[in-house]
Amino acid sequence: MADKKVMLTEEGYNKLVDKVNYLKSVRRIEIAERLKAAIALGDLSENSEYDDAKNEQAFLEGEIQELEAKIRNSDIIKAGAW
Repeated sequence: MADKKVMLTEEGYNKLVDKVNYLKSVRRIEIAERLKAAIALGDLSENSEYDDAKNEQAFLEGEIQELEAKIRNSDIIKAGAW
């Protein structure tokens, strides 16, 4: 199924790009550090910190994919053109 076109102003487009860049460059690293710390605690089968970090990582990756799809399928509109 093809993704729907997303109509964005230039400002809205730039905000999405900035958010994706932040999620990739800051949040991914923070979550990776949380995972590393949780793994260092040992037994992963009963490690709630590890489970929480893995869940947050999965949510983050889904959000990145969703935003990247919007960016990929966006049409920039001029303010006042509608």
